[in-house]
Formats: sequence, structure tokens, C-alpha cells
Amino acid sequence: MNHFININFYWLAQSAGDAAQETAEQTKQIVSKITTGKVALAVLILIATYLILKLLDWLVIWLSERIARAWRLQVKQFLPFLRLLLFTFVTVFLMNLFLNLSKENVLAVTGTVAVALGFAFKDFASSIIAGIVGLFESPYRVGDRIKIGDYYGEVISYGIRAIKIQTPDDNTVTIPHNKIWTEAISSANAGALEAQVVTKFYFAHEIEIKLVKKILYRVAQTSKYTHLKLPIVVVMEEKSWGSLFKLKAYPLDARDEFIYKTDLITRAKEAFAKQQLAYPHLLDVEELQIK
Repeated sequence: MNHFININFYWLAQSAGDAAQETAEQTKQIVSKITTGKVALAVLILIATYLILKLLDWLVIWLSERIARAWRLQVKQFLPFLRLLLFTFVTVFLMNLFLNLSKENVLAVTGTVAVALGFAFKDFASSIIAGIVGLFESPYRVGDRIKIGDYYGEVISYGIRAIKIQTPDDNTVTIPHNKIWTEAISSANAGALEAQVVTKFYFAHEIEIKLVKKILYRVAQTSKYTHLKLPIVVVMEEKSWGSLFKLKAYPLDARDEFIYKTDLITRAKEAFAKQQLAYPHLLDVEELQIK
């Protein structure tokens, strides 16, 4: 009996040793000889890639700001594709440098990388896949004004893993692409140069509605920022504390959103003051908040 057990252990140990030796042989077949020259070349390639990325970012943004305004966003939207093309080229080159990429080896490496990314870098891999999907589905593009979660701003960079948006407070927020799987994404202009701006005005119940609407239309029509070929709309809602008016109009350029809204409010309040239009009573608003 003991002799039989010893034979089994010997057989298992020999099998394990053979498997380890086979794995080592496969690794030797896949990985080419690593030399100081190859490592130095790889480092130089990575440095050059970083510099080229910075140059691409600067060149595309520089060009987009100097051509006709109608083409600005279209030029910026080339940036993600150029970055993806560069990353793909560099990755393939480095793999050829350090790996023997026969047909069988490519399949082996692909499977190994997929398993490693799936377990060790699940979120990272998810963000990269979402970024590639986003290039084709276009939930957001460079130049779009979007809202994801609590963050709203202009997309200023589209990387392989994440985007960067610039908020109205001039903060730069980095958001991974995998948010498109779980978050609702709101785009104000969806690749267009114009984005609708909604400006709210509050009045007492006894307000003269036709006069308010006339003033708001006039304010929008005479603003230097208004795109007059797009519709100007005034809508109204009745609230318990008063009347809410919304002026919906389009600036010539989406990035002028807050300057445009400030211009509309400033000139509208000047007109309201001349007409002595009544605002909601502060006491009524405070009581509503307490309730």
C-alpha cells in the first residue's frame, strides 16, 4: 500500500515538474531575448510617445481655435482617433520588440493579457473598452458641454482611459470612460456649436404676463450673443409663491453660455425695473421653504 502511494506521489511530482518545464519552454518561445539595447529603445519610444501626444494635443487645439468657428468642434473630434492610432502603433511595436509574435504566440499572449486585465485591472480594462465604444457611439466628444453625475463642463480632452472636462469654475475634472455603463450622460450641444441656454425669471402672481414675455423676447433678440436663426421661446409656470418664466435661446457659441446668461439677466432686470414689475414676496418664499 505504501509502495503504491509513493508511486502516485512520484507520478504527481513528475507531472507537475513536466508542466512547469513546458510552461517555461512556452515562455521562452514567446519572449525574445531582452538586451540593454532593446530596453533603451523601448524607453526612448515611450518618451517619444509622450512628447508626440503632447504635441498632438497642442496642435489640434491650436488649429481648432484658428480656423472658422463652425469647424472648431469637428477638428477637435479628430484628437481621440489620433491618440488611439498612436497608442495602437506603439503597443504593436513594443510587442514585436520583446515578443516572438507567431500566430500561435499571438493567441497565447492575447489570452494571457485578457485574463490578466480581467482579474487585476478590471476597472482599467472596462474604461479602455468604454473609451473605444465611445468613439463610435459618441455619447460625448471633445468640445461638447456635458453633465455626468454632479459634474458639468466642456470636454477638453479624450484619452484612452478617461475624459477631462473643464467646469464653469475653471476646475479640470477627470472622469473614466466606464461611467457610460452606469451613469446618464447629458450633452447640451452633442457635437454642434450651439447649445440652448435656459434663463429663469421670478415674478409675483399679479404680474402682467404679456409685458414680461415681450420684454424677454426683446432682450434675447437684441443680445449680441444670440443666434437669431434659431428659435427664441418663452414658457411660463405657475408656482404657489409666484410665476416662473423661462427664456430659452441659443448663443452663437456654446462656450459663451454663462456670459450670455449674465447678459440676458442684466438687461432684462433693467427693463423690469423701468416697468416696476413685482417680484415674489420674500416672506412667501421663506414660508414655502419652512414647509
